[in-house]
Amino acid sequence: MDSSDWDARYAASAELVWTAEPNRFVVQEVADLPPGDALDLAAGEGRNAIWLAERGWRVTATDFSPVAVARGREFAARRGVPVDWRVADVTAEAPEPGRYDLVLVAYLHLPPAALATVLAGAREALRPGGAVVVVGHDRANLDAGVGGPRDPAILLTPERVVAGLDGLRVRRAETARRPVAVDGGTVDALDTVVVATRAA
Repeated sequence: MDSSDWDARYAASAELVWTAEPNRFVVQEVADLPPGDALDLAAGEGRNAIWLAERGWRVTATDFSPVAVARGREFAARRGVPVDWRVADVTAEAPEPGRYDLVLVAYLHLPPAALATVLAGAREALRPGGAVVVVGHDRANLDAGVGGPRDPAILLTPERVVAGLDGLRVRRAETARRPVAVDGGTVDALDTVVVATRAA
């Protein structure tokens, strides 16, 4: 989907397309970190960016959908937190090197070459001691999970993400289960979760 497709998807709903709650794996990995400068790449409507801002992070949030960015600005204003919102294509515009203490890449699904470009930019954007957190639908989700894209070429694996973060210290790299409510019950989605840090 291109930016106009996402614009249409966001514009079609009066409510948030995604939940207002931050991703559980982002919370697990970031809740105990001291606030600093954070970059949320392909932030959508900003659920993770706003959660970070509420905890004292200075957050820059980017997305290539102007509608998503506008909705994110409104969402942040309702929550009373500052977020620096920018319309940007993360596959074409690399972040400033050495600028951030945290870079978040959540549920960004791209062909391998484009993902490698984004991960390289995320890696280079880290300050010494900074962390990159990558979360997304795992390839195993096709057969053993629920939801997410159905194209295996754009799904993640821990190995694929780690390869794109060469030079960082990998703290976590796994396929993790995420319970999802379906038809009155709960089933598991399978997500890739990778956390890596730059040496201090």
